[in-house]
Amino acid sequence: MDFRRKKIRLGDALVSDGVITEEQLQKYLEKQRTSNKKLGELLIDEGVVSEEIIAKTLSNQLGYAMIENLEECNISDDILSLVPVNVIQKYSVMPVEYSPESPNILRLAMIDPQNLNAIDDVALITNLEIEPVISTTKSINMTIDKYFGRQEIDSKLDEYTKGKEEEEEEDEYADDINNSPIVQLVTTMIDSAVRQRASDIHIEPLEKSVRIRYRIDGTLYERATYSHKILNAIVARIKIIGGMDIAEKRKPQDGRITQVVDRMEYDIRVSVLPTVYGEKIVMRLTSKTALTKDKKDLGFTPTELKTFDHIISNPHGILLVTGPTGSGKSTTLYTALSELNSSEVNIITVEDPVEANIDGINQVQTNNKANLTFASALRSILRQDPDIIMIGEIRDGETAGIAVQASITGHLVVSTLHTNSAASTVTRLADMGIEPYLIADSVVGIIAQRLVRRLCPNCKQAYEPDEEERELLLIDSKEPVKIFKPRGCPQCDNTGYKGRIGVYEIMEVTHDLKKIIAAKGDADEIKECALKEGMHTLRMSATRCVLDGITSVTEMKKVSFDS
Repeated sequence: MDFRRKKIRLGDALVSDGVITEEQLQKYLEKQRTSNKKLGELLIDEGVVSEEIIAKTLSNQLGYAMIENLEECNISDDILSLVPVNVIQKYSVMPVEYSPESPNILRLAMIDPQNLNAIDDVALITNLEIEPVISTTKSINMTIDKYFGRQEIDSKLDEYTKGKEEEEEEDEYADDINNSPIVQLVTTMIDSAVRQRASDIHIEPLEKSVRIRYRIDGTLYERATYSHKILNAIVARIKIIGGMDIAEKRKPQDGRITQVVDRMEYDIRVSVLPTVYGEKIVMRLTSKTALTKDKKDLGFTPTELKTFDHIISNPHGILLVTGPTGSGKSTTLYTALSELNSSEVNIITVEDPVEANIDGINQVQTNNKANLTFASALRSILRQDPDIIMIGEIRDGETAGIAVQASITGHLVVSTLHTNSAASTVTRLADMGIEPYLIADSVVGIIAQRLVRRLCPNCKQAYEPDEEERELLLIDSKEPVKIFKPRGCPQCDNTGYKGRIGVYEIMEVTHDLKKIIAAKGDADEIKECALKEGMHTLRMSATRCVLDGITSVTEMKKVSFDS
């Protein structure tokens, strides 16, 4: 069987499939001449087409099968051992399986199935006939990382430590700053973390080793352990690219790194902390697109979405989003700002630090050295004719007071606060010294939120809840009901969970609630009134997620531990 077909040009294929017009093709071919990029890369970067559309077009035009989520396939060890990793990386290909038609045919996932050099080399190495199947760059990179990521890092470290003599610590530190294997190691580590959907990378010095852990869906997973000898080299490299002082090892330091992974730019906040065994590093990874989601993707029910829309449509007042660190508050705030962002309004934010840059919004970063605090920045912002103000976090009474005054004088203010529930947020503001009548007058809505892990749709397991679980879920003991628990499969890296979803407690401040707040009512009175008016507590929202098969009872318990 001959899998070689006539060659077609990508531009012609996209025009033929109706994805772009002939005029668009000519325009981007002209741009291509000066950009040093392939046509496909240029079209993706300009947002004209996606990788998936290009892959589908090639599949249609060339008649090859397409694998949409290659990283979710379970590829056997004997297939993986057929092609050396350096060849796989050189051509961005991935052996998938033997063809059902013949054990002498190897199905090879490719970005460009017309790359005859790649097909010939793999055929020569494996002594098999090659059947191309089409996948995207991102999918192939994620799969390479899944199966060979650790192997690649280990080989880079072997290269670094091979023949390295014991040196004075200071000399080693200076020598390692631009050491090629260490540069590659740090880059590969960040790439690997992004592809595994990690939000944080922890590089932890232990007594005799260095432990690397990734936080994925809120849980830390150990990914590697290395010799303690490489710690200084890694720290030096990260400090250099993060703009920190490499000679200072006794004080905590903060920095920022920008890295492009699979055509997407990531902003990485770095924290370095001296510990007894050396400097511990935590890198927080965020992409611009991750923080500005569509509001429909946040996890709101239709009723909650309606309430959310109603709150942010207020011309003035304060919207507060509350919850512990890592509960998705910033994402909710950025989503609200993106909804409100238009050419008719002036939106100004004051943040510490600015987490994502949004076009059309004026963002200010606090700087304590220059005495630019939340409070001082807010006073200046009020002279900038704003319509909407976002405060990264209300940390003290002074900031809270200015926020209240700004909302009463005709501005919409959105901010975050660290409290456990919507009702307790009101009492927290009162504790900060804000008069209850001013809180009642200014606050238009409070959203308390948490994140729960989604059960993997591929392997979640249905079962009948026991008596204790029925009691937790407030289900009648005789009522037949099925809920789900995690099991684990290759698609979710055997964790049983994949991704997270928000659960919310949305309290819109109504006329009756204003009366209770102004009369100095406590959190229980406020909560009781809000429940009568239809508010769902975090516990109720998490219970709904369990009964809908979205999450497990274990995750629900984490959210409603204090309910």
